[in-house]
Amino acid sequence: MVDELVLLLHALLMRHRALSIENSQLMEQLRLLVCERASLLRQVRPPSCPVPFPETFNGESSRLPEFIVQTASYMLVNENRFCNDAMKVAFLISLLTGEAEEWVVPYIEMDSPILGDYRAFLDEMKQCFGWDDDEDDDDDEEEDDY
Repeated sequence: MVDELVLLLHALLMRHRALSIENSQLMEQLRLLVCERASLLRQVRPPSCPVPFPETFNGESSRLPEFIVQTASYMLVNENRFCNDAMKVAFLISLLTGEAEEWVVPYIEMDSPILGDYRAFLDEMKQCFGWDDDEDDDDDEEEDDY
């Protein structure tokens, strides 16, 4: 009985290891596909689009407002391509590089519900990369004082 349990436990551990390796390989393939998709999207932008294709975002806090405005504007004029929150979040993810790309990987790995909620995803980006909406309001109030 004990030998059977040891064999079963060993088999489960081996299966777990194999699945972990397969999961790592799949995550790497997903990362490469997301990068390839972003590259292809840059090449296929419609010539008549009045809004330029957004630049990538590497996690630099000072660029976050510009990135959000660029992507929101692009999605607005191409609303038929971005018909739901999951598509919008996928588009943002396809434009992430460097630190920002590393930041999003855990959300993808755990298939987080935030990947289907555009507003929540933006809020999480703002929190992580240092954009506080309240600071903008405080700056406006200070300007009014002068």
